[in-house]
Amino acid sequence: MLLAVDTGNTQTHIGIFRRESLIAQWRTSTEPGRTADELGLIFQQFLALVGLSFSREVTGVVIGSVVPTQTAALREMVARYFHFEPVVVEPGIRTGLAVKTDHPREVGADRIVNAVAAIELVGPPAIVIDFGTATTFDAIGERGDFLGGAIAPGLEVSADALFRIAAQIQKVELVVPADVVGRSTTEAVRSGVMLGAAAMVDGMIERMSKTLGGHASVLATGGLGRRVIPACTSTIRYEPDLTLMGLRLLYERNAEPI
Repeated sequence: MLLAVDTGNTQTHIGIFRRESLIAQWRTSTEPGRTADELGLIFQQFLALVGLSFSREVTGVVIGSVVPTQTAALREMVARYFHFEPVVVEPGIRTGLAVKTDHPREVGADRIVNAVAAIELVGPPAIVIDFGTATTFDAIGERGDFLGGAIAPGLEVSADALFRIAAQIQKVELVVPADVVGRSTTEAVRSGVMLGAAAMVDGMIERMSKTLGGHASVLATGGLGRRVIPACTSTIRYEPDLTLMGLRLLYERNAEPI
């Protein structure tokens, strides 16, 4: 079985694959200061929930991380407790993806992983949206090249900044309002944050589609996506496990035979 680890700035998403099937998954907060031993304890507890341990049942680990301190700690944890080396998404691994940006090494591991999964699922050209700490939009050209994209503040990041800075605006639950015209401060905030995010997504899809020749499949992932996508007018395929799927594909392209 394969253990896939997607470490983002806010959360770490962990999945267990039996061949191509994702049989279990968990989310935990990302804490940059966690040591290899602390991570080992967390992983042990998650694995125990499905009757697994640091044993030969888990024969591979793949890591995609945008938090350097945790990348190092995860690498150490795998070597110490699983007794083999993980596949880490980093410059030099085989991706099958041509990255046509000005500085390819600057592209986050999560964006590369998502692009690989998107090509597998829908083929190029495609637009991939990831609703996380940041909302990222990535463009995959007709030849399957990663062309670049756009990075915007994430939904919760934007909302938290508003609640923190605007003294008279209290924190509210982020749900889509019934009407774009808010008749209370709470509904006005929901309209601006939620429908504003949906309008941004629709606008970016329209603009990127033109750059990609007028047509492109649109895939989205990230936990916040399920809140925003229903308010969008664009056709968007939501794949909550897109990143884990991409990690599995990259493991298969890079793991040494056991």
